[in-house]
Amino acid sequence: MRGSTTKKTKPAVVETRRPSPARAKSTPPETGGDSLGKYVYCVIQADDPQRFGPIGIGAKPSEVHTINYKDIAAVVSDTPLEVYDPTRENVLAHEKVNEAVMRQRTVIPMSFGTVFKTRDDIVELLRGAYDAFRDVLNKMEDKLEFGLKILWDRDVMIREIEKQDEDVRRLKGEIATQKGSTYFARVQYGRLVDAALGTLSERYVSEIFSELRDVSVASRANKAIGDKMILNAAFLVSRDQEAAFDKKVKELGARYDKLTFRYTGPWPPYNFVNIRLKLERAKDTK
Repeated sequence: MRGSTTKKTKPAVVETRRPSPARAKSTPPETGGDSLGKYVYCVIQADDPQRFGPIGIGAKPSEVHTINYKDIAAVVSDTPLEVYDPTRENVLAHEKVNEAVMRQRTVIPMSFGTVFKTRDDIVELLRGAYDAFRDVLNKMEDKLEFGLKILWDRDVMIREIEKQDEDVRRLKGEIATQKGSTYFARVQYGRLVDAALGTLSERYVSEIFSELRDVSVASRANKAIGDKMILNAAFLVSRDQEAAFDKKVKELGARYDKLTFRYTGPWPPYNFVNIRLKLERAKDTK
């Protein structure tokens, strides 16, 4: 994205040490109980054990439940000790659990593929990072993430620029009527058009962020992908502002009818929480 005026908001950070390797080697699961680990989806505030039903990741979804420590808990399901490939099916299963939990609780989402060996390892994680988790849960309480991507058709925008910019229009006319080489005119035309597109993109992005600022808590600009995308952003929104944010996005979509709005959510605050787990590899016990 170019020239964003988004509020600069650093993600809340939870940094902790993990007592055992995150994942075992990708091997066929054994039949014994020792082959099962714990897949972790998120961390929530919970005074008592919670159950969310058989919606866990895997070919046969297992029961999603909590492992509690004091008033926080990890949302987990039993899983073979193996590496999960980030296939569409697996990622959607991970997100499905977080979305289900998010309907009832504030969540700190964990990265896809986070697997612990034992229940005790998870309790140690919660114990060691208790203050950090509590701090982030307080900051994220009753907040949701929404994604907004905005795309345009460059050819349509160039035609608009040609209508409005006299220099661009003049050069286009010269190229169309000039006899002989038009190389330098075409180079100058290209530079003027690129500059005008950049200015127009910056103006749109600035105006849209300004409009959404009053109905969001924070925003993050991610890298735009491809030539058509001019905005790739995430917004943190309070639950009580969800309807107002939704209304404002729809109003902007109608106002900027030459732009394509791709609006998704609500999601857990993936872009506003940064979980950094430092691995402490257990000593070999052969």
